[in-house]
Amino acid sequence: MELRHLRYFVSVAEHLHFGRAAAALHISQPPLTRQIKQLEQELGVTLFARNNRNVELTAAGKLALEHAHALLAQADNLGLRTREVARGGSGELSIGFVSVADYSVLPPLLKQFRARYPGVTLRLREATSDVQLGALRSDRLDVGIVLGPVNDAQLNFRAVFREPLVAALPATHRARALERLPLAVLAAEPFIMFPRPLATGLYDDIIGTCNRAGFSPSIGQEAIQMQTIVSLVSVGMGVALVPASLMHLRRTGVIYRGLQEKTPMVTTGLAWKQGNGAAMLGNFLAIADALDVDAAGASVLRGAGQGRARRARL
Repeated sequence: MELRHLRYFVSVAEHLHFGRAAAALHISQPPLTRQIKQLEQELGVTLFARNNRNVELTAAGKLALEHAHALLAQADNLGLRTREVARGGSGELSIGFVSVADYSVLPPLLKQFRARYPGVTLRLREATSDVQLGALRSDRLDVGIVLGPVNDAQLNFRAVFREPLVAALPATHRARALERLPLAVLAAEPFIMFPRPLATGLYDDIIGTCNRAGFSPSIGQEAIQMQTIVSLVSVGMGVALVPASLMHLRRTGVIYRGLQEKTPMVTTGLAWKQGNGAAMLGNFLAIADALDVDAAGASVLRGAGQGRARRARL
């Protein structure tokens, strides 16, 4: 049995006239009659009661018509769904993200993507950059929002957001009155840092910034998440250098201050596996490429082809 047999049968059943059904199908009547006879032989039933004047559905024909409608609808839906998946408008996309992205690129990126592709189910996973890179290599994630740079032959990386470092200080810190402080003021303070393997590039940038200011920071405490680092600052366990977007994290007992020194720019970007040409991923990358986010949290869509990471403004 072929779908065309069912379409021919439905047309005859709806018109109850072989000539009119043939015209609607843009075929001649004899081939249509043969196709209906073949369908009846395959099913082993008579679908139409025919005489010289009338064509009527038999009881078996009425039941067959119900199922034919359902099967043809499923076939049409299959075509629609597969075409939707092929263009990236349906399916599931797994996305990893570092915690700091929740204060910069993640909210506007998800908002724009969901608005444009509501049929795509997003599976979100918060994880450090190193964990995401491993998940990307093993195909457990489709795309990761990570801290750059990413130097991995198996992965692609595209920067989407850059921002400076700022100091996170206890609210009672002696330098609280300064709007921008010289980093050397913190030379004797214990620093709260994350373990280096979690984001090697950012860790080295922080240490290098301190070295250029004339001191090597004393690591008093390590924490994995940026929110935890800020929380530890709030209870006076030390100070920290954090990406500027963390200023959105309002924590009692913490103040943020810009630095007099020029700092390296912290890069947040998208990483994905080499050779992954999925349409959904391409759509996600295009949305990210058109998104302009500043350190104050504002976002606008840029024109096509202008997707360059912008410098954050304090």
